Amino acid sequence: WKNTPIEERRAAIMAISGAIKENGEELYRLLTAEQGKPHEQAQGEIFGAAAMSAAQSTLELQDVINEDSETRLMRTRRVPVGVVGGIVPWNFPVMMAIQKIVPAMLSGCTIVLKPSPFTPLTTLRIAELIADKVPAGVVNIITGEEALGPLITSHPDIDKITFTGSTATGKKIMEGASADLKRITLELGGNDASIVMPDADPKKVAEQLFWSSFSNAGQICVAAKRVYIHEDIYDELSQAIAEYAKNVKVGDGSQQGTAVGPIQNKKQYERVLELIQDAKDNGYKFLLGGDSDPSGTGYFVPLTILDNPPEDARIVAEEQFGPVMPLMKFSTEEEVIQRANDSDYGLAGAVWTADPEKGVEIAEQLETGTVWINEFLHLSPFAPFGGHKQSGFGAEYGVDGLKEFTYPQVITVKRDNVPA
Repeated sequence: WKNTPIEERRAAIMAISGAIKENGEELYRLLTAEQGKPHEQAQGEIFGAAAMSAAQSTLELQDVINEDSETRLMRTRRVPVGVVGGIVPWNFPVMMAIQKIVPAMLSGCTIVLKPSPFTPLTTLRIAELIADKVPAGVVNIITGEEALGPLITSHPDIDKITFTGSTATGKKIMEGASADLKRITLELGGNDASIVMPDADPKKVAEQLFWSSFSNAGQICVAAKRVYIHEDIYDELSQAIAEYAKNVKVGDGSQQGTAVGPIQNKKQYERVLELIQDAKDNGYKFLLGGDSDPSGTGYFVPLTILDNPPEDARIVAEEQFGPVMPLMKFSTEEEVIQRANDSDYGLAGAVWTADPEKGVEIAEQLETGTVWINEFLHLSPFAPFGGHKQSGFGAEYGVDGLKEFTYPQVITVKRDNVPA
């Protein structure tokens, strides 16, 4: 595959994109059935994956001329690492699979991909749809329980691991890959902070802030999990967010009108409930929610908004990964930057302000891989995405992400020393 011309690799990727798009309705309904997200959001993931595939197929790793003199020509090229092991989570199973498959293929690598045991079906269906569009052995999907992961990370014929998931699992992957020093890319957890400056209009940002936390039922690594609001607008904005939330329907993702679906699996459901119970036990104030679904018919957690819990509260200090939104007051810019950075994670963050220049000034002081100003959850196929601290290392997307599947080889030709 590494010797296949780049034009043919691109054509294969475009065929994958086309297959996903052409079968979009079947795929998004299957995705809702196994993951739980509402149809509209499932459509966004499926058709977004098709679009992301097409966009990433245009990327290119060009040779770099380091020296071109009378005596020497020095050139650096990128060489595919070989066989890639990809492991993806259950929150965005299709988008995350594409995030691994496409750059591996484009760079000249083959890939063995393991979807989460909670959400294998849509990925397997895509594998069926592309079986006649990609040469045999280039894209391989294997499914199984969590015990399958270590077999991938320790396999002697796999040259690189690319993983998206929890920090705890990421550490285990590093251990498993250390025996033969596999290359690794880790996109791990985040406890992402949003900072709302006093010049932000509560009426304009309330809805956007809500969705920055509650999209996909909060099951997003870059969701706003800590929201810091300046004390001058805290009361007005916190009430506006809570009022908006009261009109958002939580329920079965296949039913019309549902905006927020369930937690995907029992383990995560119990984890979110544990954090909420801890907040209740400590007497923290809730603006909304605080209970599990009284019907007991699914992993539904009512939208939960906390009113100014302390910084050391578990529900603030730990990644919730559920429909939970802690709102906290701050007084000064210096204070909020310190609080935002006081985390083991460094994946993403956001600043909301009427002064974009001030937003950039604050963003440059945040210790995260991505910072959004007056928006959220926007990723580009042409810009790198990655984390700092215990949110992982390496990059996905863009040329930087493509380089992760290669290693540099420098070729030097001594022009004035030809033995002839």
